[in-house]
Amino acid sequence: MEVALIVAVIAVIFIVRTFKIVPQQNAWVIERLGKYDRTLTPGLKFVIPFVERVAYKHSLKEVPLDVPSQVCITKDNTQLQVDGILYFQVTDPMRASYGSSNYLVAISQLAQTTLRSVVGKMELDKTFEERDMINASVVNVIDEAAMNWGVKVLRYEIKDLTPPSEILRSMQAQITAEREKRALIAASEGRRQEQINIATGEREAFIARSEGEKQAQINQAAGEAAAIIAVADATAQAIRKIAQAIREPGGEAAVQLKVAERAVEAYSQLAQKNNTMIVPGHMGEVAGLIGTAMALFKGAQAPQ
Repeated sequence: MEVALIVAVIAVIFIVRTFKIVPQQNAWVIERLGKYDRTLTPGLKFVIPFVERVAYKHSLKEVPLDVPSQVCITKDNTQLQVDGILYFQVTDPMRASYGSSNYLVAISQLAQTTLRSVVGKMELDKTFEERDMINASVVNVIDEAAMNWGVKVLRYEIKDLTPPSEILRSMQAQITAEREKRALIAASEGRRQEQINIATGEREAFIARSEGEKQAQINQAAGEAAAIIAVADATAQAIRKIAQAIREPGGEAAVQLKVAERAVEAYSQLAQKNNTMIVPGHMGEVAGLIGTAMALFKGAQAPQ
């Protein structure tokens, strides 16, 4: 009974040491008699008991590594507290096992030294503006060295940049002054635009008034010209009617009568306006005046 129990225990141990189940996104490094033999991929695998052993187990997932905070000196001799996070992935399990005794520590230390070197080449203001450039520089340097460790550095991100409190106060004062400057500039620009708008409005109003006055004068002149033309047309029409009436029977006698009436009316007006009046010696002169007027009228009507 005891022998059977011992055999069963040995069989269980043999099975456990023989069959290995490698999880997804993992890689196990197998050593045979202390020497690297192969790398197990995910799935059910077989290992020779007591001859082979699983020496290293690596996760092939992307791993975030927190880089400890450190003090960096910028180009303008300003202390800057910097911390970041590094993302990497094991791409060669064999090299990750034998390339470095501890690739996590190696990557972290190299990230710190590289960050100090990159920040030391930049001024304080540039460190806040060129974060992407700093991240890219750190990744390039670490990735080149990490190839021998079977690790691929994917990216590096700066979490925080903290200058000394005195620098922070100076930066805050500078920001406040810059904002006040922008506010004053904006106010002056507003006043300038207001003055421009007022001047533009006045100029447009003056132009509109002058255009209105010009149009009014044009309209008035056109009206006066139209009135003169209308009066001239009416006078011409009246003259034509008078001339036509004279050509009819009895027209000359009517003209003589009209001229005589006008002469008598003129004499009567003179009598009303002046105390002294010069009259013809006899009424025959009035008839002669009428005859002269009729002769001139007939001469004007004679064909040329």
